[in-house]
Amino acid sequence: MSEEFEQRSGKYVAYLVVFMGLVGLLDQSLSLIEGPLLPFILEDYGISAPEFAFWQGIYGIITFGVFAIAWVSDAFGRRKGILFLMLVLGIPALLIVFTTEGNFHWFMILYSIIILGTISNIWEIPIAEESPPAKRGLYGSIAFLIGLIPIWAFVGGPIATSLGWRWAYGIWFFLMLGLCVMWYFMKEPQRWDIEHKKRESKFLKIKEAFKEMKRTDLIYILMCTIVYSMWTISYILIRTWGGYYYMNVKGWSEPQFRSILTIAALLTMVGAILSGILMDKLGRNGTMIIGCAGSVIGFIGLGISGGATIFFFMIYIFMPVIIAWIMVYFAEIFPTKIRSTAVGVSATAVRASYVIGPLIAFVLLIAYPDMSGFYIWGGIFMIVPLITLLIKPYETKGKVLEAVQEER
Repeated sequence: MSEEFEQRSGKYVAYLVVFMGLVGLLDQSLSLIEGPLLPFILEDYGISAPEFAFWQGIYGIITFGVFAIAWVSDAFGRRKGILFLMLVLGIPALLIVFTTEGNFHWFMILYSIIILGTISNIWEIPIAEESPPAKRGLYGSIAFLIGLIPIWAFVGGPIATSLGWRWAYGIWFFLMLGLCVMWYFMKEPQRWDIEHKKRESKFLKIKEAFKEMKRTDLIYILMCTIVYSMWTISYILIRTWGGYYYMNVKGWSEPQFRSILTIAALLTMVGAILSGILMDKLGRNGTMIIGCAGSVIGFIGLGISGGATIFFFMIYIFMPVIIAWIMVYFAEIFPTKIRSTAVGVSATAVRASYVIGPLIAFVLLIAYPDMSGFYIWGGIFMIVPLITLLIKPYETKGKVLEAVQEER
């Protein structure tokens, strides 16, 4: 560890974990709320499920702008990057309230800007840089756990039926305002300050950031991109289309679906806890294997069984195991000076999934109107991340970030 670096106090690290967890809550809620709201959106705009999937893919092109958030975090500091992220999430959420029935495309633009923010995941980086090595995986998972508190599952349906589905987005603007107060007390991570001083306080230019990347960085960017892309495509199938499957295809009422969705949302927290324990006890690679295996069983089982809720629940347990691994591993495997930029490059490449994923759903909805084979494909996609283990990724469990940077 650098002689210049001193471990933050336990109280500050606890504050940071809670604050970043709440930023994650804003992130995750705006990402997941579309599931229970989709039937309302389709009815309001008078469009079919395949039509929505098609336009979701087209407007997904906007999400390629996610790199800008990551670069701001590397060039201007983690603190300013987090503020930028919160504004990107909260302001469009409020603006959705003012869209009208004839403004589907305006809604899709705002929706895509929100998704752009939800996929940056830079709120895990300050935790990775400030946590003690032995607890880095645990603290990252705790923040992720806070982000998974299923408020969206409890309030989405009731708000949609009482105030209209647009306010189910708009309500999160007020959480953003509260987080701006907490942001005032955030300190710039010392590791970023040290790297900033090495650059003689110059802002990191995008061209310089790319020049700093080595072959090893590119290999890990490719690995992260593959894992995250497959996770994203599969998760779109369940996150966006789970409510449509149970309510429109299976004929369940909104309260019936809300009941299993609430249980599933609570189980995502179980997955986050499980991931934290596995990462610090079993290691990062073993955690990824378990998460992928459980997800494959869940998706294929849901498709074969025709909607058995046990498999629906399995997906919501094991998919969070993988995304928690993604957030922790992404944040620790790259050097400090290019950490956000490298994560941003990978996140930008993953944005193709926000175009490809909905278009795959579009094709599958046409091929399987009864959605009989729809979810089996989610399981097939989740087998792919396991192939990346053939590069024998460096095990970061218990290592200080400087050691990871030197040894990998």
